[in-house]
Amino acid sequence: MAQGRDFFEPLLPFPLRTVQTAQGPVEVYEIPEEQKGAVLEKLYPFRPIPGLETVMEDIHAEKTFLVKELMVTREGRMNVLASPFYLESGGTVIDWIPAVRRKKQR
Repeated sequence: MAQGRDFFEPLLPFPLRTVQTAQGPVEVYEIPEEQKGAVLEKLYPFRPIPGLETVMEDIHAEKTFLVKELMVTREGRMNVLASPFYLESGGTVIDWIPAVRRKKQR
């Protein structure tokens, strides 16, 4: 029987800062704006990769954001790509959907 191995992702080459949340401390990378595109390409798990100006919705926060507002945290031994609302609602990249304009109700 094959033995499972712990998943490990190397640290990103950016400083980490600790942010206190209601759920406890979270390590957040400080990523320069000019590096966000490269980070998105490295961590985004789906294809096609959205552009930095794409408007997405975080389904947990029920709010929209520009992809360039992304946040990356360090959770255990993983880098987690998340929305800018992650610290309040927990929405990671798997909770992003393309934002659509809602038709006005009459």
